Amino acid sequence: MQDSEINKTARNIRDVIRYIKRFHNAIAIIYLDDEVLDSPLFSSHLRDISLIHQAGLKVVVVPGARKRIDQILDNSNIKWVFKNDVRITTEDAIPQIKMAAFDVSNIVMTGLASHQITATIGNWVRARAKGIIDGIDFGTAGEIDRLQIDAIKTTLESGFVPIFPCIGWSSTGKPYNISSISLAAKIAIELQADKLFFMITDSEITFKNFSIPEKIGLAEDFHIPAMNLEELDDFLTINEKEENKTIEHSILTKRQKIIFLLKTARLACKNGVTRSHIINASTDGSLPCEIFSELGSGTMIYSSNYGGIRTMTQQDIPSVLAIMRPFVQSKILLPRTDLELLEKLSDYIVYEIDGGIRACSALHIYTDNQAEIAALAVDSAFSNLGIGPKMMDFLIKRAKSLGITKIFILTTQTADWFEKLHFVPASISDLPESRRSKWNKERNSKVYVLELQSK
Repeated sequence: MQDSEINKTARNIRDVIRYIKRFHNAIAIIYLDDEVLDSPLFSSHLRDISLIHQAGLKVVVVPGARKRIDQILDNSNIKWVFKNDVRITTEDAIPQIKMAAFDVSNIVMTGLASHQITATIGNWVRARAKGIIDGIDFGTAGEIDRLQIDAIKTTLESGFVPIFPCIGWSSTGKPYNISSISLAAKIAIELQADKLFFMITDSEITFKNFSIPEKIGLAEDFHIPAMNLEELDDFLTINEKEENKTIEHSILTKRQKIIFLLKTARLACKNGVTRSHIINASTDGSLPCEIFSELGSGTMIYSSNYGGIRTMTQQDIPSVLAIMRPFVQSKILLPRTDLELLEKLSDYIVYEIDGGIRACSALHIYTDNQAEIAALAVDSAFSNLGIGPKMMDFLIKRAKSLGITKIFILTTQTADWFEKLHFVPASISDLPESRRSKWNKERNSKVYVLELQSK
């Protein structure tokens, strides 16, 4: 195995260990869409759910049952209609709806049992009739009233995996058909879950099926790895305007479902859920990849505490040197040692994502109100997320606050990138004497400057 492959493998292993520690005893609510149950990857996803449970996460599963309900109602010659995506049936349908919901839950429970995971199906949901809205009687459809949170917590503390059928009961024991998606969100909110996962097939959020605002960063495969609530609002505004366009029906239906899930994810995050995720269940291993890596495999919605810039610490130095290494090998950056970084510790900033260092840079102050931005490096796997410009913007603002009137950079291979940030060519003679004396003729770096209006 080559050094680069070893480095990549080691980084992945470190990430997994870090996330296992981070999410030990975390609560994860997993909605399994009914299409997932018919997928050839269903057993693989159950294995992954078992593995994350064994890794120390407290898992709740909410399986969708729409297709199974359709089948059983069809077999019983019972008619139904959908209104506002809610199934409307007469009272004689509820025994079949219950049967379908518990069939699906039993399939999940049996599958988890094959991986030595003890799951239990409970009636922890109090519901009420949806009733009559705008003259429409919604019949057996129900709304979630409340959850038996103490019983759910006890089940989780006992090491069991609770499974929730899409059925709720009134105070008199009358059953109602409720939305599994809404139920998953409600459970996550009531438990103040760390993670809420929506696993659906063909759910990639990319340029293929959505318009993506320019400021939202993309992963290497061009899917959106994460959006904060502000970015999500922008995304929804743009894409909801496009619903009137002519779009193939199957694509439109999937888009509408993903948009509904994103709105549900937003609601959950606004009400205390740490993070919500839309995961493509058509990809094997998508669930553990989403949990145990920073970019994941799906799209994460978050309100705070995902990525950010901070001052470098001594503990960050090994990670910063690792980020710099490929740029040094490509002769984009000069090599630096542990001691050199330690001596200039306060000059450096890092971009941290979930405890992992993914970018670095430094602001070195010189005489005559001049400063140099140096050692800018972004992990290649994160290069499409707009981290580099964010680091530059942060350092430029810091320079202004310190009364700096001119920032300069030296570069050999990235002049075009700095020109986009409004740096202009300059000469070696424009550098402060102490920096000019260190200029390497053989390296022949170009000088670019940015004039500042200090505050």
